[in-house]
Amino acid sequence: MWIGLFSDIHANREALEACLSHARGNGITRFIFLGDYVGYGADPGFAVDTVLREVENGATALLGNHDDAIASGTDGMNAVAAAAIDWTRSQLTAAQCDFLARLPLTFDDNDRLFVHASAHDPAGWDYITSAEDAAACFAATRAQATFCGHVHVPQLYRLLPSRQLSGIIPAPAIEISLRVQERWVAVIGSVGQPRDGNPAACYSAIETERNVLVYVRVSYDVETAAHKIQQAGLPPILGLRLLEGM
Repeated sequence: MWIGLFSDIHANREALEACLSHARGNGITRFIFLGDYVGYGADPGFAVDTVLREVENGATALLGNHDDAIASGTDGMNAVAAAAIDWTRSQLTAAQCDFLARLPLTFDDNDRLFVHASAHDPAGWDYITSAEDAAACFAATRAQATFCGHVHVPQLYRLLPSRQLSGIIPAPAIEISLRVQERWVAVIGSVGQPRDGNPAACYSAIETERNVLVYVRVSYDVETAAHKIQQAGLPPILGLRLLEGM
């Protein structure tokens, strides 16, 4: 079975619709959402309602730091992110906020761990941007493979039985065998706010029987998503980042 992994949608309707359409067109019927449905983008209500509908149909959804900030506040966020959260809070209904507040931090499934940030202190919102960060994640779980978002840049870390740890920049559309004698941390990239210099939306998928992972890039109407950010009165830098993939 193929499972679609979506993270960091960030209220980007155009990217979310494009990725869901692409995934379903390729036979993916089960989804796991790794958090940050809101923040930055102009369509938070649509993003939350879409994820809620998928959960009602059997998907799993986890909490991200921007989702958490809706209820807990913006302490620790930069000024741009905080401004986007303040605007977002005014756009959501009580029911949508309640849905976000009830989301779990982690999900375990057959020796796979899913988390927004890192297995190391999931509520601390640690970033995995280096082998050292990945090592802390490995040390915090016995899972053979951990899947996370938060960083917005696709990355893959492999831990060999010899304890040698290496980082890999994954190419899209290539199946990667997650060999069971090794351990893996997969940073799956961002649907709605890619930051690797490529503005195309990013999601990932795992095939559970063969234990393979593939990273997927999907073109979408970036210009419309950026224009809506401007029209909403959100910080202009957020629209520019979409256009540049940065």
